[in-house]
Amino acid sequence: MTAEIIDQANELAQQRIDMAVAAHRLNRNAVSAEHCAECGENIPEPRRAAVPGCQTCAECQADLELIRKQRGS
Repeated sequence: MTAEIIDQANELAQQRIDMAVAAHRLNRNAVSAEHCAECGENIPEPRRAAVPGCQTCAECQADLELIRKQRGS
């Protein structure tokens, strides 16, 4: 019985790891916005190429990530 519980816990842990990795993968086919959704400025082509699907400029993205970090999300 104990081995079965350990196996189930390991399986659950692996599923969570797999989900976290999948959430951080870039979708190379995603279309990036030309203008930032936050400030409305143009998003430079190098950023759009480097981060497919981006919706914000690098400065606004940094601000958003800082806010999320402060909130603990």
